Amino acid sequence: MKRLLLITSLFSASFAFSQTPCETGRYAEDVFTDFTLTSNIEYGSNTSFSGANTTLSLDFYEPTGDTETERPLIIWVHGGSFIGGSKTDIDVKTWSESFARKGYACASISYRLGFFPFDSTNAVRAVVRAVQDLKGAIRYFYKDRATDNLYKIDTTNIFIGGSSAGAITSLHVAYLNDECELSDYLNSSQLSTLGGLEGTSGNAGYSTKVRGVLNGCGALAKYSWLEAGEVPLCSVHGTNDGTVKYNRGIVNPGTPLMYLDGSRVIHERACAVGVENYFYTFPNAPHVPYAGSAAYMDTTINFFRDFLVKQLSCSQSELQPENAPMEAVFLYPSTYCDGSPANEVCATSGITELAVVDWNIYPNPASNQLNIETDGSGTYALSIYDLTGRQVYQSGSFYQQIAIEVQGFNAGNYFVKITDVVSGISETKKLIIQ
Repeated sequence: MKRLLLITSLFSASFAFSQTPCETGRYAEDVFTDFTLTSNIEYGSNTSFSGANTTLSLDFYEPTGDTETERPLIIWVHGGSFIGGSKTDIDVKTWSESFARKGYACASISYRLGFFPFDSTNAVRAVVRAVQDLKGAIRYFYKDRATDNLYKIDTTNIFIGGSSAGAITSLHVAYLNDECELSDYLNSSQLSTLGGLEGTSGNAGYSTKVRGVLNGCGALAKYSWLEAGEVPLCSVHGTNDGTVKYNRGIVNPGTPLMYLDGSRVIHERACAVGVENYFYTFPNAPHVPYAGSAAYMDTTINFFRDFLVKQLSCSQSELQPENAPMEAVFLYPSTYCDGSPANEVCATSGITELAVVDWNIYPNPASNQLNIETDGSGTYALSIYDLTGRQVYQSGSFYQQIAIEVQGFNAGNYFVKITDVVSGISETKKLIIQ
């Protein structure tokens, strides 16, 4: 199929032309030998899910001895399924230390954790609380720049990112920008009770604008929330992620909660609407592989680094990770994007989504095995109905092809319906079973 050929060609090209942009200098390499850490800086407060007042704090990392007065900032958000984790977790800590040595300022934040009961509605509330807290942290640095300027941040270059739940939070801060988009999850009264999307976590009146997103194994509730003209995105994700799915699936941190669109689906959406994005796939890797592997961590840091120097207008001809493992697959923007542009609209008419791709069923008529193939790269489900409208078969999700045994079906006419599980759009074709 086309998708497999595309990945193969990318695999071959990646190593033939690999080079590291900006091989020397600040932001591209460790130009500082050490970093300075200031812990537990209070950036705001808010009420937890249980009603307790919660102080929100961050750890600030900066290059030791730095004299630059206009520094790009990366705000990191830790993982932990919105019920655990810490701003000192190994992945966000390592990222903060590494990028501080390259000349960035970094902040690793705490945010409100916990929800109960463990269901999809309360999970959404937990995400909203985390979004509010991250926005409070962004505003904190805008406020500082406008007042004391203690941290010497260039507020035109604030990036947000994180791991797992932290990446989910960052993606929603960047791309969930209309309260009506949440209407499938929370009504206006419920959202208002929480404090809306902006929240009241501190530093009211200041901007929450960011320059880009660094996504480590995260997801969006709906890929359609990412729209044309929005900020660039850089993602890494393992194909065997059982917690936050690489494609689309139920997020499962031990208890299945809700469907999310993973990094691969987000990448396709960004391609479709023309948002600059870079995607690094770790084949066969589990959830947050960089947290337990130095090799995966080095590759992730280098990939994020190359994205960042590009956003900072560093001259370069290719964006590729240094010292990448040989099994890596790269998906770059523009040339390798597929899909057709479609923007989401908040209206009673619903959401305009990506259409189902071309698909074929054969043999038709069928008597033993029925084959279905698509030219797409999404996730699909299939149902078969008899002429009375009774469903006689339903598949699980599949990708490019599926085979169905039909010997037990009565001879006659049927309808086969294929559904893109991301968009919900379906198409139907006639089938004859002999």
